[in-house]
Amino acid sequence: MKKKASFFKIFSVSVIWLWLGIFALTPIFLTFITSFLTSDSNSIVKLTPTLANYSDLLNHAYFSILLQSLYLATSCTIICLIIGYPFAFIIARSQSKHRSLLLLLVIIPFWTSSLIRTYAIMAILKAKGILNGLLLALGIIDQPLQILYSNMAVLIGCVYDLLPFMILPLYTNIEKLNQSYLEAAKDLGANWFTTFIKILIPLTMPGIIAGSVLVFLPTMTMFYIPVLLGGAKNLLLGNLIEHQFLTANNWPLGTAISVIITLFMGIFILIYWRNSDEEDRESLV
Repeated sequence: MKKKASFFKIFSVSVIWLWLGIFALTPIFLTFITSFLTSDSNSIVKLTPTLANYSDLLNHAYFSILLQSLYLATSCTIICLIIGYPFAFIIARSQSKHRSLLLLLVIIPFWTSSLIRTYAIMAILKAKGILNGLLLALGIIDQPLQILYSNMAVLIGCVYDLLPFMILPLYTNIEKLNQSYLEAAKDLGANWFTTFIKILIPLTMPGIIAGSVLVFLPTMTMFYIPVLLGGAKNLLLGNLIEHQFLTANNWPLGTAISVIITLFMGIFILIYWRNSDEEDRESLV
């Protein structure tokens, strides 16, 4: 019986590693190799090693796109954290019968395509949309605000689309927080701000880092939100990768950009790994 169980365990693990090797590790390895090859219009890539793809990224145009993407991703992450932290705290500290409903409200957007949700944001932000109509009816503005097809619209769309990815890791971390720490801080005379800075933030740092990873990286690689809400006026890394693969036919440069983003992901995961325990790592996986 033990031999059968051992065989089943080895077989299951082998199948998982085979699956990961074929569909996860192999594409990453091929992407890394392609980033050091030369572009060729006839055969996609030419087997000529070069570092030009990475040196091209230092070009002012590409570097400005990288900085703009970093700015958008950082802004989106900070806003999601500011909105998501109190929301996650309220959910974690609410009664169990209300907690399920609040979590359902957070998860409901996942039931709808993000593309459809982006079109809904367009209907809200456009000149004759819901937001401008409401503000005009209340007399707050005299003429419609030009929000759509701007950086602000792209930021709003990214925050709306990725906010649940910030709330859920924070909720998981706050929910298992020992309430006695907060009560002890209150008994020792700490006000709410001191308790938040010295107790809550350090103890929920794994959730903050996990949520930041889940928001920051997708923001850098999204391409449909900048196109729909920004009117393709501002090129971000996701749009640049799409352009290199589908339009410019420069696969080596596209893969080089992808490798840079993968390095960002590795740095974030390393930071999270060094600031979390084994249970938090398992919840992220």
